[in-house]
This record gives sequence, C-alpha cells and structure tokens, in this order.
Amino acid sequence: MNANAPIYLDYAATTPVDPAVAELMSACLTLDGNFANPASRSHLFGWKAEEAVEIARSQVAALIGADSREIVWTSGATEASNIALKGYVEAQGLKHAHFITSAIEHKSVLDCFAYLEGLGHRVSYVKPQADGRVSIDAIKALIEGDTALVSLMHVNNETGAINDIAELGQYLREQGIAFHVDASQSLAKVPVKVADLNVDLMSMSAHKMYGPKGQGALYVRRCPEINISAQMHGGGHERGMRSGTLATHQIAGMGKAAALAEQLLDKEHVQLQGLREQVIKGIDALPGIRLNGSREHSVPGIVNLCFRGVDGEVLLLSLKELALSSGSACMSATMAPSYVLAAMGLNEADALSSIRFSFGRFTTAEEIQRALAVIERVYSSLSPNATSN
Repeated sequence: MNANAPIYLDYAATTPVDPAVAELMSACLTLDGNFANPASRSHLFGWKAEEAVEIARSQVAALIGADSREIVWTSGATEASNIALKGYVEAQGLKHAHFITSAIEHKSVLDCFAYLEGLGHRVSYVKPQADGRVSIDAIKALIEGDTALVSLMHVNNETGAINDIAELGQYLREQGIAFHVDASQSLAKVPVKVADLNVDLMSMSAHKMYGPKGQGALYVRRCPEINISAQMHGGGHERGMRSGTLATHQIAGMGKAAALAEQLLDKEHVQLQGLREQVIKGIDALPGIRLNGSREHSVPGIVNLCFRGVDGEVLLLSLKELALSSGSACMSATMAPSYVLAAMGLNEADALSSIRFSFGRFTTAEEIQRALAVIERVYSSLSPNATSN
C-alpha cells in the first residue's frame, strides 16, 4: 500500500478481500481456470464449476452450523433480506398481517417493511435503548394474535451493538412466529450458529467478511412452515428460490471467506478486542469525546464516537489522513443525522458530530496509534475545550 494513503478505518462499510480469497477467485475467470457455467451439466467444465459452487455452499453452511441445502445464493444481504421478507409473506399468502422490527435496521430491511405497509400490512418499529441494543421484552410486548414475523439485526452496522438473538429466537419459535435476522455485521466477528440463535431466515454478505462485493446468501430453515416465494424468476436456479446464472468466482470467494472466518474467529476476536481497548483508552484521555453505544455488548471492530461541539462534516474533512465514515455507507450521500443515533436518543447536533471507526483483520496497533494522534491533533484544533487531561 502507498505509504501516503489514508489509514483504512471503514471495515464496517466493506472489508478488503483476503489475498487467499482473491487468489481462488482469479482461478475461476479464464479459459485455463474454473470459468464455466455451473448449470452446464453436459460437460466437464460445467461439472467442475458446479462442484466449486457446492463446496462454497458447504463452507458457508459450516460457518453458521446449517445444512448446505439451506443456503440460497444471492447478490448480497440486501437481496437476501428482500427475498426473505417479501418471499415469506407471499409464500404464506398473508393478508393484513402484523410484523415487528426495530427502528435501526439496515435500509434494505426498513424499505421492505415500508413496501409491505403499502400492501396493507401493519409494522411495529421498536426503538433501541440508549446503548443501541433492542430490548427483547419490548418486542415481546408488541406481539399480537396476527403477528407473522419478526426481523432483527444481530449486530448494528453503525454502533456495533449486539442484540440477544438467541433469547428472542427461542421465544418466537415457541410462539410459532417466523424470525428473520440480518447477520451481515456479525459473521466473522462473533459466533453465529443458526441452531443456537433459533432463526428461520438469515441474510449474509460476503464483502463484510473479506469476500467479494456483489455476493451474499440467504439461510432458509428446512421445515414445512418456512417457505419463500421467488422474487426473481427465470431458469429456476437455487431450487426455484432465486433464478440467475451463478457467478462461480464470486461464490467460491464467499465460500473461502467463510472458511477463513471460521478458522480465524477466536484469534481475530482477541486481536480486535485489543485494538478496541486501545481506541477506548485513547479517546478517554480526550474530554468532549464520548462513545455511542455499549462498551460491553458490542463487536470489537466498531467504535462510534461523538465529538461534541464539532461539526461532523468538518471533522471528517479534517481527518483526511484517515478513511472513515459517519455511518452506513448506504446513507453517506445524505446530510441528515444518522437515524440510528437519533433513535438512540442523541440530539441532532451530537448525531451530526458522530463518526464511526471500524477496523479489522489487517489493521495494526501501530495504525491505531497513528490514528489516535491524528484525532487528538485535529479535534484539539477544532474544539476550544478539547485539552488533554
């Protein structure tokens, strides 16, 4: 990497592809590699491509403790959530049903529910607690006789807050209510086993765990009561749930990324926890900066900080030595304060003064130390009250 390049601290937006993943993907592109259409079952080239796809399916299934037949390939977590939510409603033939979600879900989930509201369904939106977590009791209190499905993210993409998916999943299973989980930000960061979490539908993304962009998967629990209708029609691929020619190189890349995630999970958690503690210790020495979210119940690789009294846009522009974002990449074009932070109770000024720092597999302690020095210098110049203790 160029020595003058900014320090990359936006892993929650996307992770760099692991070199081992890139190497495998590159071997699936050209004539002398595994380039064929996996649906071409009349020759060796197609058989080899299909084998690569199924190996990857098994690798993703192994990461989450699922049966490989429960994995449906998609273009990403956004499509996975659309298939899960719209497809479930359509397959069940639901009319004017009730759904529950949180007010801080990813836009792909919130927009799906807005679409379902337009069809006449009712949706309850639970606000998070001040620490960014969603109260399971608050969700339970909203359940009605016609509640058909609950959707809750495992880890919030802006604050890193971890929700108690297992407790909620067990309760919903007992009530016979379907449960969808967006696991985009939890895979490769915390253990994710579908049996332990009691989930029925789960969205996954490759590019959040050192795999390629444009590839994702949907977990669909194999049982009579969980069915989804296809939202993309064509050749009947993926057992009729998602048509379209499978991208062998993308899928193989996600499979390899999943295998690496399972192998490195414990080691990386320790590494990232150390980096998080380094960041927290560094900002604790700077008055006027506070942590948005939970110190205890959060993935280690995401730290959301409020720089009180400083305009967030000015701060971001001043921190040009660091590659950062103010929140979700999907919302980065807007000037409005984060709807996640607003739902947590932050006023508009504090929400606009907040920045997300996210780091990962390739971040070093030396980079964090350099970043903290930059933050202290810039923040001190922008805030008259930012003197060190």
